[in-house]
Amino acid sequence: MTAKNFLPLSLLLLITLQGCIVSKKKFDDMLAQKVKAEGELAEKTTSLDKASKDLADLNSQLTGLKKDTTTLGSQYRNSKQHLAELNKEYDQLSAYYKNLLNSSGKINRDQAQLKEQLLGIQDNLEKTRKMNDSLSVSLADREKKVKELEQILANKDKAVQDLKNKITNALLNFKENDLTIKVKNGKVYVSLAEQLLFGSGSVEVDKKGVSALQQLAKAIKDQKNIQIMVEGHTDNVPVSKKSQYMNDNWDLSVMRATSITKILTKAGVAPGQISATGKGEFSPLAPNDTDLNKQKNRRTEIIITPDLDELFKILESK
Repeated sequence: MTAKNFLPLSLLLLITLQGCIVSKKKFDDMLAQKVKAEGELAEKTTSLDKASKDLADLNSQLTGLKKDTTTLGSQYRNSKQHLAELNKEYDQLSAYYKNLLNSSGKINRDQAQLKEQLLGIQDNLEKTRKMNDSLSVSLADREKKVKELEQILANKDKAVQDLKNKITNALLNFKENDLTIKVKNGKVYVSLAEQLLFGSGSVEVDKKGVSALQQLAKAIKDQKNIQIMVEGHTDNVPVSKKSQYMNDNWDLSVMRATSITKILTKAGVAPGQISATGKGEFSPLAPNDTDLNKQKNRRTEIIITPDLDELFKILESK
């Protein structure tokens, strides 16, 4: 070792020696500071370890929170979309509900009106049903009465036809120009010409006419259900021989009808069944413009009518 190297070592020893000279108090202070520093370091180290552990826990929690946040975010977006869909559906349902309310009001009004109409129809139906039942009963009664009327009319028609035939047979000996027999409106009309019964302007019946009337009376006198009307008719030629009891054709027609009525009743016809009337010139068969037509108008009609009391009784009971 050279002198050059030795000098620093000497300096070192010197310093060391000087350091040893430092007071014990200062050393103790420094030692105390050192211990304190080591204690604080240990405490800080413990705190640091705890902080590190807490930081690790926080990082773990943060990771979990991030994961949960991601899940919640997805759920939130899904929920938000679902909420939007629900809001849209709600708006649609709300609009539909409002329409239903409006429609419901109209439906309720229509329903009330229809109910009222239905009640009216039911009432009319019940009235119609009752009326129909009544009409059904009435119809049955009417049908029964119609059948009765038809039977009576048929019987009357047969009786009238039989009476016509009987009268025709009784008067076969007389000429067609002197008398005619026909059925009209359910009655038998026996029309006797003037030349068979009377002379011109006379009210006395000729013998030939009396014979005809007697045969007619014989045919009808037993018919108790008939009425007989004797009608006298003339032309329009004024009466030439006027008297106290005969001033015109009307008087002439009545007196002739009366003469015939007396002959019929004398021959057996019941007086209560016969009546006489005169029509004069006012019911002509033809215009009084020719001799032939005037001859037709100068006639006596004996109208035989069946007794319709039975028929009228049925009609009155309807």
